[in-house]
Amino acid sequence: MKYFKTWFCLFLISSISLTSSGCATYRTINDAQINSPKIFSGTRLNLHAINKNHVALKKFKVEPPKYPLLDLPGSFVLDIVISPLTMGLTAYEAIFY
Repeated sequence: MKYFKTWFCLFLISSISLTSSGCATYRTINDAQINSPKIFSGTRLNLHAINKNHVALKKFKVEPPKYPLLDLPGSFVLDIVISPLTMGLTAYEAIFY
């Protein structure tokens, strides 16, 4: 029962952070342009925002979430789920553009 409460609290905190500040993966894939970062884009956006790397943030052309540390786990999971799609799209762009 103790583990259930811990996991539930983590899930609740992650859900609140994703709905309040927006998911970085959704933002970067939704506004993706040719030659913009796509593979693990939400995770990378969050890491650059946490490290305050403003030069790297300009590559994404989207605003990072307000709380990137809270958004990081959810974006990482979503990036893993959609990685076959983003890798295929990146390979397509590398060949044809």
